[in-house]
Amino acid sequence: MQKFVKTAVAALSLAAVAAVPALAADPIKIGSVLSVTGPAAFLGDPEAKTLQLYVEKLNAAGGLLGRKIELVTYDDGSDAAKANGFTKRLIEDDKVDVILGGTTTGATMGMVPLVERAEMPFISLAGAVVIVEPVKKWVFKTPHTDRMAAERVFADMKKRGFSKLALLSETSGFGQSGRKETIAAAAKAGIEIVADETYGPKDTDVTAQLTKIKGIAGAQALLVFGLGQGPAIVTKNIAQLGLKLPHYESHGVASAQYIQLSGDASEGVRLPAAALIVADDLPAADPQKPVVTGYAKAYSEAFKAEVSTFGGHAYDALMIYADAVKRAGGTDKAKVRDAIEATKGFIGTGGVVNMSATDHMGLDVTAFKMLEIKGGKWTLVD
Repeated sequence: MQKFVKTAVAALSLAAVAAVPALAADPIKIGSVLSVTGPAAFLGDPEAKTLQLYVEKLNAAGGLLGRKIELVTYDDGSDAAKANGFTKRLIEDDKVDVILGGTTTGATMGMVPLVERAEMPFISLAGAVVIVEPVKKWVFKTPHTDRMAAERVFADMKKRGFSKLALLSETSGFGQSGRKETIAAAAKAGIEIVADETYGPKDTDVTAQLTKIKGIAGAQALLVFGLGQGPAIVTKNIAQLGLKLPHYESHGVASAQYIQLSGDASEGVRLPAAALIVADDLPAADPQKPVVTGYAKAYSEAFKAEVSTFGGHAYDALMIYADAVKRAGGTDKAKVRDAIEATKGFIGTGGVVNMSATDHMGLDVTAFKMLEIKGGKWTLVD
């Protein structure tokens, strides 16, 4: 009799589960590892907030294919070594359907072997070209690459009549890749690198390296390749030393927080960045205008803060995934992977994305705008 009761209860339970709508019983699980705290927090914090905001918006609109989205996020504290462990947890314990994140290149590269082995769709929010070159079957990314940043800087330098560059790069994964790509791109662009210095991501003073650069005759411009708080320290040191070289930064500082941390020292700094941070300055006919102004309005209203390109990278990753799920007709990982790879004409905050089997980012150098900081604000150079 006791056995019959257990069987009957089990049958009723299964019937009840079968009757529950998919929206309540079978959520789509999106996993994320981000640098919400630590030196890279001004990248990771807006990424986390963006995912939270737009998952809520998607759920309010009925979810994806009628299923609720569940967001599972871990903070690596800007410690790339922790990203691997959190990725393993997302795959093995949380059983997520996709992973969005890897705020930094170091974190991302620590995650790559795990997602490849697990055959897990992964869209990185980090910048280095090494993430997608060579192409890895399950790995995609939304930000522009360090190579593109160097190429865009060199194009602007040549317009200004500069051909000799002093390079100062961070020893992080992003900085190392940026240095490598800058050196390679310089040779093709006819730019001579007359100084090649590095600094650590946790350094609190970079005057020694800048003093060397100041003493080198012939340098016509300075490019700093780093992310997080480091470039703001470098920028302040440049002002303290009275180093008057035209100053370029990479897209790794495309956030209002860089200007806030650098203060008046950032005046005149130029960098390549996505259209998002100058959304209101775009021509009305620009196809990105509705996307970037819509995102900027939603983010600033929700969090009472200015947008950054980093939050935009998270928006693009989430929307590319959502679009792929719809085209795949479900969350089957292999089908979703194929759908992501087939993304064409997607208009995001970073540009118009056209992916392929040989391009898991889908952007070209024309997606970058050249910006200059004037009066404490971003302005369009061209």
